[in-house]
Amino acid sequence: MKIWVSSLRDVHDAHGRAKPAQIISLLSPGSDFPDFDGFGDDRHMRVEVNDILEDMEDRPAPHERHVETVIAFLKDWQPDNALLVHCWAGMSRSTATALIAACMHNPQTDEAQIGAALAAASPTAYPNTRIVAIADEILGRNGRMARAAEKIRKDEARITEIYRVAEASPFHIPSRF
Repeated sequence: MKIWVSSLRDVHDAHGRAKPAQIISLLSPGSDFPDFDGFGDDRHMRVEVNDILEDMEDRPAPHERHVETVIAFLKDWQPDNALLVHCWAGMSRSTATALIAACMHNPQTDEAQIGAALAAASPTAYPNTRIVAIADEILGRNGRMARAAEKIRKDEARITEIYRVAEASPFHIPSRF
């Protein structure tokens, strides 16, 4: 199956296309989260988390508790079913979470290969490196996931594309590698 990534604006369309078993929504604190018919808390995780890399005076950066809840939710996801992950723009928090999901369920696959697949799937994939680094530590990946995310973010053409568009088009990566 597939791990789908979407922006908030396109999430209902992506939901219709993906037909996911589970959904993860990552939006800033205080945001209105979308609802999906038939998706209770056991199938739709809502994470209030800012898309920043360091704490700011009035906004905390992602912390271990945010990532631990995502990892716990992903442990129940079966990669033979589709997963839908979205954030506001479909570029940073959601792509970080897609990378985490793929790495968790493909422990035999090199994290750089999964990162390359994510980068190839969308020119606007720009994973939040703080989220990925925290997951890397929790999952004991010895920096490999963090390096894969950093490599994506260092692509100059990708940075240009991110500033050109306001949000990503929905895309997917394999759930199994």
